[in-house]
Amino acid sequence: MRVFNFSAGPAALPEPVLRQAAAEMLDWHGSGMGVMEMSHRGPEFIAIHAEAVALLRELLAVPANYRVLFMQGGGLGENAIVPLHLLGRNPRADFVVTGAWSKKSFREAQRYGSISLAADAAVDGRYRGIPPASAWKLDRAAAYVHICTNETIDGVEYFFTPDTGAVPLVADASSHLLSRPMDVSKYGLIFGGAQKNIGPAGLTIVIVREDLLGQAHALCPSAFEYRTVAEHESMYNTPPTYAIYIAGLVFKWLAAQGGLAGMEARNIEKADLLYRAIDATGFYTNSVAPDCRSRMNVPFYLHDERLNAPFLKGAEERGMVQLKGHRSVGGMRASIYNAMPLAGVQALVAWMREFEKAHG
Repeated sequence: MRVFNFSAGPAALPEPVLRQAAAEMLDWHGSGMGVMEMSHRGPEFIAIHAEAVALLRELLAVPANYRVLFMQGGGLGENAIVPLHLLGRNPRADFVVTGAWSKKSFREAQRYGSISLAADAAVDGRYRGIPPASAWKLDRAAAYVHICTNETIDGVEYFFTPDTGAVPLVADASSHLLSRPMDVSKYGLIFGGAQKNIGPAGLTIVIVREDLLGQAHALCPSAFEYRTVAEHESMYNTPPTYAIYIAGLVFKWLAAQGGLAGMEARNIEKADLLYRAIDATGFYTNSVAPDCRSRMNVPFYLHDERLNAPFLKGAEERGMVQLKGHRSVGGMRASIYNAMPLAGVQALVAWMREFEKAHG
């Protein structure tokens, strides 16, 4: 029996994608071999790769002057790769910290340049919102401004795109990429690990404006230098071939759901249902400001932490897993990415009401 998997990542994949991958495991389209066995330079995989890139460009309406790169190293790796690339000519950058991931990005970037904290949303060590952009202390001569557009741990999501003028805006969009439309043209660079909304762990997607290529620090490894990767169509070294294949299947699935506009409508419905259940009484709480509550990662807390264990146990018995909150913040966390059906959120809400009735 399939469970409702609320894991923050690696996360659930759409069941139709898994079924197609299973059917093609031993023989992809009559080739007599599975995708994991193919040469990344053979015609079969080159076709898989080209289709995945084209589908992603279509889903996000990626402008012609941006390159789509399939890389490795995850979002955490990009915390080093981005500054190594963009600080090669100008060592200054600004960071806006709205949660654990942007804080980690800020600390990593400090190893490679003169990094300023343009704004920090922390209040008593917790992150519950986004400082107004008008209060950010931005350096107009910086190489870039970094934000995390969805904080997986803290449950804070941007629903606006900051205007940073001529300074390129860099977004770690790992945990909400492809959950809704994004105006790529407003960013200099967008990156995200695939293991949330897109595919298996191991694949990292980078969307970078062409004028930002070729600026890397001399010490940036060639396998991670964006211009080199772009010139070789993400084939400079052996790419994560199977993860790219699965991502391509997910892109097709998203297109069949009505694209990102259709997916956003479904995600709004799921998130609204869950937040209404949290806010209905004081039994459950979520302290994130309502205007930036994440649609993807919903942390919540019981009024009595001693009830956490029985809540999780009962949820698992009912086929709902991976609801325990991140170890740094505790409580519960429901990650309701694209692949989570409405039925999964409905089941969770029903259990929340049942549990509150028994323990409230």
